[in-house]
Amino acid sequence: MLSSLVLAATLATAPAPRAAASAKTLVHVPKVDALTGLAAFLERAGQHAALLRPSAWRTELHPFLAVDPTRPQSLSELGLDPAGPATVSMRNDGRVSCMRVADAKVFQAKAAEAITAAGGAEAKPTTRGGVTTVHADRDMGGSMGYAMKGKEVCAFGAIERGGADLLEESVRLVGKAPARDARLGKVPGVAFVVSGNTVVGLDGTANALQVEGVTTKLQLPVFQARGTSPYAAMNSEGLLSSRASISPMGVFQTVDTMRSTLQVLCPTCPKEQMVSMAKAVTKQLTGHMLVNMDHVQVRGSLRAMSTRFFAVRQAVAAEVKDVAAVKAALAPLGKLPDVLVLEDGWKLPLKGGNVFVRIKGKQLVLGNEESVTQATLAALTETGTKTEHPVDFAVDPKRVARGLAQISLTDILADELLAALFAASSELGPLLARSERITGWMDAAPGGAHRVSLTWPLPPQ
Repeated sequence: MLSSLVLAATLATAPAPRAAASAKTLVHVPKVDALTGLAAFLERAGQHAALLRPSAWRTELHPFLAVDPTRPQSLSELGLDPAGPATVSMRNDGRVSCMRVADAKVFQAKAAEAITAAGGAEAKPTTRGGVTTVHADRDMGGSMGYAMKGKEVCAFGAIERGGADLLEESVRLVGKAPARDARLGKVPGVAFVVSGNTVVGLDGTANALQVEGVTTKLQLPVFQARGTSPYAAMNSEGLLSSRASISPMGVFQTVDTMRSTLQVLCPTCPKEQMVSMAKAVTKQLTGHMLVNMDHVQVRGSLRAMSTRFFAVRQAVAAEVKDVAAVKAALAPLGKLPDVLVLEDGWKLPLKGGNVFVRIKGKQLVLGNEESVTQATLAALTETGTKTEHPVDFAVDPKRVARGLAQISLTDILADELLAALFAASSELGPLLARSERITGWMDAAPGGAHRVSLTWPLPPQ
């Protein structure tokens, strides 16, 4: 309760963003000198992922001045206030960066030097209605400049020459007090990124990155109210371990998706019978589920559904209400071609591998690799534990890096998604291989959105 009040008070007093109209993406920092912890993490992470190095994006904070968040003194040297806010608005026609001025004369001198060095024609400041403006076209195309009133300054960089719209927008932004953005009050952080209905708050230290966000872009089942889960106390050292509590509709969607996938891998399985079994099992599930992804082992082209399904060696557990009813619903599995009936379930031979359906106590487990299925069964308990969030997860970044490294060149050239994963592997793979286990949680948010939080730790220095 106390932490919530502190957060609310902090957000209430934080400077509001001077956000440009029509901004596609907004980056807001309430206090630039508060970025030192986050910058320290990025400095360490950047040793293994060049994209994260502060030196790689410090020029993005201002259209023509190099602002170094790792060194607040650099802002003072530019005549800017390191204790003030910074807001960067990304638009289709360019960007606007608003900050607070500490020394107007120093800022104007540094701005004139930077504009000239960037190829901008010399332009003298003009003052009208208390607003000082500078506007210069670049020899290589585009334009830049700023509008300053009192201690507030908004600088712009336009893609096209002229840049009248961005200059006008800069004048408007310094001319009145900024309006509070309710989206920024949804998450904690020292820096915020807003894009559409997604807002992300960032904070960190030299040893860990903290990310919390709210978004409507996640295609996830509807979560149900928190309760007692049989999986809350379980620990896994695999690639991904996730405990979830989902609504009846979410259970139906999850089971039907799995049924559809198995149907593709088993074209000879009677569809009506598979649908009937899925519906019967769905009625007996409580909504508490566990996903245990152990490792990645690619055999063949990932363009094939069978290869994708068996690439991640995993098992899924679900709590059932009536064990006898579930066994009766799944009994027809024993009559399918080549199915092996086990003491506690069934082994289904499919294209690309085997699927195991097994029951232990009130737990139904489905896995695509025998050892992972057995390990999941062995870890199950009948003791429930109260949960704080509908979804908790833990990721082994080292196993993620090894998995991404298995994407083949032919798959990269033929599939955009796999090409994106390969790009992520190339950029983040070395960092993932040197990171500690990433943990996080998810919760429901108003308007059908999801709230996500994760902690990305690095080895202690």
